[in-house]
Amino acid sequence: MGRANWHFQFFIALGVTLLFDDLMGAEAALSPTEENTMIRDSFSRRAFLKAAGAATATSLVSAGCSRTASRPASQTDVVGKEAEPADYTLHIAVAAVEIAPNRILSTTTYGGNFPGPLLRFKEGQQITVAIYNDTDTPEQLHWHGQVVPSDVDGAAEEGTPFVPSHGMRRITFTPRPAGFRFYHTHARAGANLNAGQYSGQVGPVYIESSHEPGNYDREVFLVLKEFEPTFSRGGDMAQDFLSPSSTVSDLKERGESAMKVSLAKGMPHGFEVGYGSFTINGKMLGHGEPIRVKQGERVLFHVLNGSATEIRSLALPGHSFEVVAMDGNSVPTPARVPVLWIGTAERISAIVEMNHPGVWVLGDLADDDRSHGMGIVVEYGDRSGKPQWVAPPHFRWDYASFAKAGASAPAPDEILEMTFAKDNAADAGFNRWTINGVAYPDTQMMATPSHHLKQGKRYRIKMRNASDDIHPIHLHRHTFELTRYAGAPMAGLMKDVLMLGGYQEAEIDFVANNPGMTLFHCHQQLHMDFGFMTLFDYL
Repeated sequence: MGRANWHFQFFIALGVTLLFDDLMGAEAALSPTEENTMIRDSFSRRAFLKAAGAATATSLVSAGCSRTASRPASQTDVVGKEAEPADYTLHIAVAAVEIAPNRILSTTTYGGNFPGPLLRFKEGQQITVAIYNDTDTPEQLHWHGQVVPSDVDGAAEEGTPFVPSHGMRRITFTPRPAGFRFYHTHARAGANLNAGQYSGQVGPVYIESSHEPGNYDREVFLVLKEFEPTFSRGGDMAQDFLSPSSTVSDLKERGESAMKVSLAKGMPHGFEVGYGSFTINGKMLGHGEPIRVKQGERVLFHVLNGSATEIRSLALPGHSFEVVAMDGNSVPTPARVPVLWIGTAERISAIVEMNHPGVWVLGDLADDDRSHGMGIVVEYGDRSGKPQWVAPPHFRWDYASFAKAGASAPAPDEILEMTFAKDNAADAGFNRWTINGVAYPDTQMMATPSHHLKQGKRYRIKMRNASDDIHPIHLHRHTFELTRYAGAPMAGLMKDVLMLGGYQEAEIDFVANNPGMTLFHCHQQLHMDFGFMTLFDYL
């Protein structure tokens, strides 16, 4: 089946949805406060996407706590029955979810809810998860940000087995590292806006450390997500919030020249994705329970951008955010900021001191997105009335603010150079994305690795973005250190996703300490699906 045929199935692909009105009993460990405020809260690419016409989801419900010390660190089985009770059980299933009164959407979820239940693991304490797929489409569940074996990670490109349709897969692994992680589908969607992360298959994970810092009164988990996706012709992506804002002249010349040539040939701009509804914890602004606070409280917000494609901002009028962790990793320099900017799949943990009584909108800076639901009400205990929004002053997001001041990263053992580029509308109207001129093949799930790693070596990836898009770059199964951004050196900031600005450069270092196939890609679903991936392996 040609890609041109299945790509245009998108004309009938509408709405992906989400929900998560009440955590119910899915996470028994949650306190009533958390329950209230958080989340009450192989095939060829073509064959796989053809099969993926229906959205799929997973429900995660806390099961018993029986553990098996004799199990190896990683064990997986594709079986129809369980040998013994699992610690957690997840069901991927299509469900109707209500994001506002009488606004009900159908999407694939984890357990019939959006977001999926909060999973709280203990660092280093082995767990077993049974994943049931109640849909007609094989699925993958990716443990984003965790250092796990490739057969557990949840990416078919690395060799992880699919969770078969109407079947199950049982996995055992040791959660690590500590901090805010998440789980989500890793199925490719292509032109199917009901599949992949356009669906409701997103859920938060918190891995508890034995020495949790904790200078706060309570935690609130927030999952940001858009629904009802539709295709449109491309437009410019705003990136004036990034600092430094300087671009590299040869990258800009290359990208703009390629676009001019394409348009001169009569090519339209490549497809992009827009959304009809926006939610936090599965509810549009004004339709979920408010976050109720007391004056003087220190609230630790864990914020996950669960979008398939969007960069999000978040502000709370009259308050500031003390950023203490990014992607689950403590930052070397906690810094206070008026606005959070969060790339696709990034997470930020920030403490807000509740010192400005009122009823406020915690929401996105974009008026249109906020008016279509991207916000949640914060209500002080002794106040009532209509929630107020006041836009903060313009603020630039600078990763260096959170890095180790005056420090420099150690020299790498090897440098891997990568240039990212866009071929406008080159794939049946979709942009084709390349790394060093190569698009990840659509004819096979596992491609030939582009780089071979040696265990224990420190690698530096020098990234050059020859497009005008911001790319949220993700490295699987490893944590990386940001060592240079837009020409500015830095050290100490550990992440697993990084926003790389248009026509900019950045460098990240990682230690090859987790053998096995390792996927490197842009976390923007549309970019990943159309070539923006590559594989590493270990020698």
